[in-house]
Order: sequence, then C-alpha cells, then structure tokens
Amino acid sequence: MSLDFKVRPEHLLNYVGGTWTPGTGGRTRPNLNPANTDDVIGEFTESVAADVTPAIDAAAAAQADWDAIGPIERAKFLSRAARLVEERLEEFAEAITREQGKRLTEARGEVTRGLAILDFHIGEARRMNGQTTAAEEPRTVVMTFRRPIGVVGLITPWNFPLTIPIWKVAPALLSGCTAVLKPSPLTPLTSALLVQAFHDAGVPRGVLNLVQGDRDAGEALVDDDRVAGISFTGSLPVGQAINRAGAGRLMRAQLELGGKNALIVLDDTDLDAACDAIIHGAYGQSGQRCSATSRVIVDRSVHAGLISRLAPRVRAMKIGPGDEPDADIGPVVNDERHQACLTAIERAVADGAEVVAGGEAAQLESPGYFIRPTLLDNVAWDSDLAQEEVFGPVLSVIVCDGYADAMRISNSVKYGMSGTIFTQNPSLMFQALQDFQAGMLHVNRPGVGAYSHLPHMGAKASQLGAPECSPDVWNFYTDLRSACIRY
Repeated sequence: MSLDFKVRPEHLLNYVGGTWTPGTGGRTRPNLNPANTDDVIGEFTESVAADVTPAIDAAAAAQADWDAIGPIERAKFLSRAARLVEERLEEFAEAITREQGKRLTEARGEVTRGLAILDFHIGEARRMNGQTTAAEEPRTVVMTFRRPIGVVGLITPWNFPLTIPIWKVAPALLSGCTAVLKPSPLTPLTSALLVQAFHDAGVPRGVLNLVQGDRDAGEALVDDDRVAGISFTGSLPVGQAINRAGAGRLMRAQLELGGKNALIVLDDTDLDAACDAIIHGAYGQSGQRCSATSRVIVDRSVHAGLISRLAPRVRAMKIGPGDEPDADIGPVVNDERHQACLTAIERAVADGAEVVAGGEAAQLESPGYFIRPTLLDNVAWDSDLAQEEVFGPVLSVIVCDGYADAMRISNSVKYGMSGTIFTQNPSLMFQALQDFQAGMLHVNRPGVGAYSHLPHMGAKASQLGAPECSPDVWNFYTDLRSACIRY
C-alpha cells in the first residue's frame, strides 16, 4: 500500500481573501513523510511577516458582514464544509498519515472525531444564548447576549493536524469572528485541505485565511493590534511567549500546552484492563499527544504483576509506516522528536531506570523517524523523565505505596492535562476526581482526551484561558454584554 496521491499546486500556498497566493519572500519548506524521508510531499510556502498583514487585512475587512448574518446562517456554511470533509475522508486520512506519520486507522479516527466536533458546533448555533433576568425597576427588561471579539489568530500543532484546526476554526467562525489559521510547518497539507473544504462550501472571502510558515508568521500574527485573540495549542515555552507578547495590549489568549499525564494502578485493579488502557494511552499515535499516558504509577504490591503483563505486549508491537495495515506503531514526526526521545531514554538510564522494552531507534527499509516503543521501570518520581514531557512512545513506570503516595506523585509535575485511576474502590474513584490536579479525568478507561462535546482543557501549566470543544469555548471567542431596556 502506498500513499502517493498528488498534491494540488494551490495547496502549497497561502490562502488570503479567498485566493491561493504565494508568499512574498519566495521561501519554501519541504514537507517530508516521517516514515520515509525520501518522500517529499511538496515545497510549501514559508511565510514571512509581510505575508501575515494581508491575511489580517482580509479578515478585518470581512468581519462586520460575517457578524451581521447571525449564527444560524453561519452554521449553514459549517454544515456544508462538514459534509465535504466527510466526502473526502480518505483524502484527509491519507494526507494525515503521509505528512504526520500516524497509522491510517488512527488518521481515519481523527477525521471522524473532527466531524463530530464540527457537528457539535453546528448544533450550538441555536444555543448561543444569553439570559433574561429580573430588573430593579418597573417596565424594564434586562438581558445578556454575546458579541464576537473580532479577528482571531489560530495557531495549531502537528500531532492532530485536522482535529485541532477544526476545533478552533468552527467556534471562531460560528461566533462571528474571522480568522487567520497558521498550522504547524510540519503538517501544512492537511490544513490546506481543510481550508479548501471551507472555500468549496462557499465561506465568503476573508472569513477564513491560511498562512503557512513557522515562527516569523506566528510572531507577526501575535504582534498585530487588530488580532483580538490568539488560540494556540503547542509547547509551554511558546505559549508563555505568546502570552507575554500580547499582555501589554490585553490580547485574549487561549493556550493549551503540555502534559505529563499519570495513570494510577491501585492494588485492587483488574491488571489486564489496566494494561489495555496503558498500551492505548502510551503508544497510540506514537505517544505524540498532550493527553498521552507518560507515567504509570503502580502500587508496589501489584508492580511485578503489571510489568509481567505489560512488557511482552510492548515488545511484540510491530513498527512500520502508517499505511502498513499490520503496523501497531508508526514513526515520530521528525528528527528533533526522534533525538529528543533517544536523549530522554539515555538520561533516564543514567538516573537508574531500567529498560524493560525498546529503548532505541528502529531501522526499517525506508529512512524514517522510528523509535521502538519503550517501557522504563523503576523510574524515580522526581527524575527528569518523570517530570518533563517527552512526546514520544516512552513510558515510565513508578512504584508507589498506596493511594495517597500515588496521588502525591501524580500531582508532583508542573503540568495537569489528564489524570487516570484504575481501582475497584468506589470511594477512591470519587476521591481521585477531587484530588487530581488535572483537567481531564478518567476512571478505569484510557486516559486520553474526552468526548467532542466535553471541555478539552488542562490545569496548572497545561492551560490558560477558556476550554475548547464545549459551550465554554464561547468565553474565548465572544464578549458577554448586558442590556437594560425600558418600555
């Protein structure tokens, strides 16, 4: 099986004011298949700061008319775009696998989830309500309502190159905002295909714009006073830089940042069920998601039993390109991630951790960024590996003594994206929901993500601003207004 579809020339460009257009600097960046770096998908525009200004110009010019049509009419455009994404599911899935590296089944799952998120927001069009309340004076009506904040910048990562742009674009447009989307330079094609779907759905010129590129484009988007808010998903240092850059002008920020997520296994756990969840959470998408299970905190009394079940399953995982039907795990996205994983493993061993499975690069027939799925035992709870995000298929096992010790270790990191516990004790299930310092919580199930209508958010250094994917998202894209009307 080979994903050798042709990329349309316009998709190598920016999309500004309804037109596909090259960047002014003349620079391009190769888009490589991480499973086979000999496969160059295309040379995409590498935008400079001067390319961002026309995109913001177009968004600003379109905003008033887009706002005026109201959410129910705006939802019709989103509905048409959703049906086009559905019709092009295989094209999107193949693009995701080819440029990001995840398995084709995972890529199809990403498209399906993106569609669910689109459908949720379409349904919200008739529920973007304020409220009426009592007045202190006679013959007076008091009400609240929402207004779009204006032009927004949407800066998205490479690990979910379709879903995350969708969960930013959909509420932005539905709210009446206009947008400039800047995707990761590692996954430019999938975002171009998404913008094409909105173009084909008839979204008016300037409402949605696409600027390809890296830091120069992102900084220009943040620095423009006409951009009322930035929604960013990515690393903690970049998120902090965005927040600092916009703070002086009170720019609104929605930042979803890193994670170092724990799955707690207590002594009454169904170990086979816990292993299923650990495999899914730690090695799905090669561990490259903010909610991935990167730490297993296991009670000392069942530690040996868990390792004896987990280790052979990790060793048996087949490594291969995403379009190989029997592959269990694909590559990491680029050389930087590849080297970061290997360095983290090396440092962990130096700190006393034991490599139970994996621990090294994998060499396949084609040149790619493959890491053997890695299981490290006896990891110290305060070591670098246990505290810092790796973003790859590297799992730490940490031994604890009972519930209180497990929760202490879980909460010892600066991040708070996801928390999971496996136990048969109902009291501890609900106690854990109170004690986890994390945004998305799970009991006796894989600890990744949430449903499309639930808030996608973290705590501590994992999140700043309103959640995504839920009705709470309107607290980012809109301002609340009140009105008192005498009659």
